[in-house]
Amino acid sequence: MKKRLLTASLSVLAALSFSASAQQTSERVGDFALLDHEGLFHHMAWYDNHKAVVLMVQTNNSTAVQQALPEFQAAKAAHADDFQFFMLNPLGESRDSVVATVSSQGHDIPVLIDDAQIVADALGVRAAGEVLVLDPRSFQVTYRGPVSGLATALQEIDAGNAVTTSSLAVTGEAISYPARDADMARTISYSEEVAPILAENCASCHREGGIAPFAMDSHAMAQGWSPMIREVLMTKRMPPGQIDPHVGDFTNDYVLSVDDQQTLLHWIAQGSQKDGDQDPLAMLEWPATEWAFGEPDLIVKVPAQSIPATGVLDYRSVVVPFEGLTEDRWVRASQYIAGDRTVLHHTLNSILPPGSDGRGSFLGGGNPDEPSITAYIPGAAPYHEPENTGGLLRAGSQLALQLHYTTTGRETVDESEIGIWFYPEGYVPEKRMSGQCACIFTPTWTNIPPNDPDFEMAQTITVPRDAYLHSFLPHMHFRGKRMRFEAQYPDGSSEELINIANYNYNWQLSYKLREPKLVPAGTKIVATGAFDNSSQNKANPDPERSVPWGLQSWDEMFFGAVNWQYVDQSPATEVAAQ
Repeated sequence: MKKRLLTASLSVLAALSFSASAQQTSERVGDFALLDHEGLFHHMAWYDNHKAVVLMVQTNNSTAVQQALPEFQAAKAAHADDFQFFMLNPLGESRDSVVATVSSQGHDIPVLIDDAQIVADALGVRAAGEVLVLDPRSFQVTYRGPVSGLATALQEIDAGNAVTTSSLAVTGEAISYPARDADMARTISYSEEVAPILAENCASCHREGGIAPFAMDSHAMAQGWSPMIREVLMTKRMPPGQIDPHVGDFTNDYVLSVDDQQTLLHWIAQGSQKDGDQDPLAMLEWPATEWAFGEPDLIVKVPAQSIPATGVLDYRSVVVPFEGLTEDRWVRASQYIAGDRTVLHHTLNSILPPGSDGRGSFLGGGNPDEPSITAYIPGAAPYHEPENTGGLLRAGSQLALQLHYTTTGRETVDESEIGIWFYPEGYVPEKRMSGQCACIFTPTWTNIPPNDPDFEMAQTITVPRDAYLHSFLPHMHFRGKRMRFEAQYPDGSSEELINIANYNYNWQLSYKLREPKLVPAGTKIVATGAFDNSSQNKANPDPERSVPWGLQSWDEMFFGAVNWQYVDQSPATEVAAQ
């Protein structure tokens, strides 16, 4: 078995070897995705409705780029309808410096910034000013050379012909790969370098009983899946890092560091070999229970929900009592464990206080003392309040739940549980959480036009008092493409807070700031999102449709929630508000 895996891995190495294979024009270099200098996400496969993707290698202080730019712009002007033009910064130069260079040069060509030098290495980039033409269907480089040969190459491709002269020498400033050269001059250690990266970033989902499709619990599994690991890193599909790492600092950004990306990919290029007598992945141990904070003080059992094999299911509403809660208690943490993750898409909930009419608001924003009982969303983590923060769960309250299920082709029953942890009896936390949603609902909703690949919406909320921002939650459906949150301060300045550059409906995460951010009263937070209603969006149910607001996934929503904590936290005032 090990011999077969090794043979397969070495075959993959021969096919995917970074620079050596990429130097040969028409070799398949593989799909990839990068952010440009404005923080926009670009996935090469998305451009497969173009005849080719054209890249010119850009560095900030290159004379060769400056000389080649006019001819490259002329090619773009002549072929913009059928070809997609980019520049590629292979040095991972700072975004601010690239923005400044683009501004000084006065062009509008997106510059893809290769922070880890993994794309440029895979493409075999050699020099500044070099031009590469990539087929976004086969991911083959069909031309590489100076800009002087680009016009002829594009004319031949435009006519449906092969490029006659597919490789020419270039004379721009040489591109070096110091991290690659250092790594490939040694043997990267699986046990000391690679396994810790996989254990920290992958194994909690990729384990027996986890939510991922296979368990990464041994070197054999990591080696066998190494081609897939390479592919998902190159396209930024995994870890599920939808977030721009250059904006903000978050505890759950799910983005691999530059060093970790290089280590993993260079290890794969070396054949994904094992060293040492022990296998760190095989030695990982996981808690016997899924409860994140020990046995809960209270467990709410959601009534069992029978899910048919097929069909479209309306949202279900249930009201569940907090059985066993005999006195008011302050909540410090909660966790939703889905009974069947394959059918439960998400939930919303609302606390119904004693004596209520049985109806709740699923958007929150009511009593500041109300506890946060976590809902279920794809990728959600258990929720723990910040230090000395909580909400009061009153005896006799009920939990109103809205449940969204999707069918999978088999009948099943979802029996979910919600665990709740309290502060010690008699302890009253001093702080409360607040927040608001930058949401757009009907009747102010504007339908998304058919076949629009980048339809923007924006909504603004105002923070009424000095506050510390804690987290941001975007929510759209299948057509959701990106969402950015910007703070516009009372003094007229502004600051980008978070850029969810590659929104994915399968991973609806609440991004938590590592350090809460102080904003003054009157700060406006603008959430700007975009929808891809084109056929290029492979998840799009119907690109010909004018898309309304709606609860079901084939309709759309625009939901940008912000959680904060007011600076003025008078315990007497908060308790009196009960």
